[in-house]
Amino acid sequence: MKSCVVLAFLLFSLFCLMYQASDACSCVPSHPQDAYCHSDIVIRAKIVGKKLLNDDPFGTLRYTVKQMKMYKGFEKMQHVQYVYTHNFESMCGVKFDINKYQYLITGRVHDGKLYTGLCNFNERWERLSLAQKKGMNHRYQLGCDCRIKPCYTVPCFITSKNECLWTDMLSPHFSYPGHQWRHYACVQQKEGYCSWYRGTSARDKLLINTTDP
Repeated sequence: MKSCVVLAFLLFSLFCLMYQASDACSCVPSHPQDAYCHSDIVIRAKIVGKKLLNDDPFGTLRYTVKQMKMYKGFEKMQHVQYVYTHNFESMCGVKFDINKYQYLITGRVHDGKLYTGLCNFNERWERLSLAQKKGMNHRYQLGCDCRIKPCYTVPCFITSKNECLWTDMLSPHFSYPGHQWRHYACVQQKEGYCSWYRGTSARDKLLINTTDP
């Protein structure tokens, strides 16, 4: 009986190792505006602690955060203390540095907990462009009724007035992320259609530099 239990444990361990090695996380590139609009929570925070929870065979990482600002999600969670993610990057788990940087973190709420992963938009705050910071403040919210349509090969067309054509991938020197990804938001105009907008005016820069260091 004891040998059967040991054999079962070894087989399970082998399965876990094979799963981690063969199943890599893969995500479709998305615009940060889509990441904002499809997330329950969007915050800027510093990671101040980490703990591995043995709540399943693979484990869950629980990051303790110091929330600096919440951009979206007040109705779901007044204040974020912990962010949860898979333990393994092969399962789309995110690795944050402790006590080093401020991060822009997006994710979904499940059972009162904030979960994020590699397919969510998580980036060091200082690496964001001015337009992305402005987008997180309010501009992306203005475009959540719009649809950003990726274009991978020509010809490609918009099929409704609420679409913006995302053409970064067509550049011969394309390296993700691209120009539209970093500098533009797809927002709804007064006439009812959606179009790309670049929000980096002198007033934008002043507002961002004084409110979001």
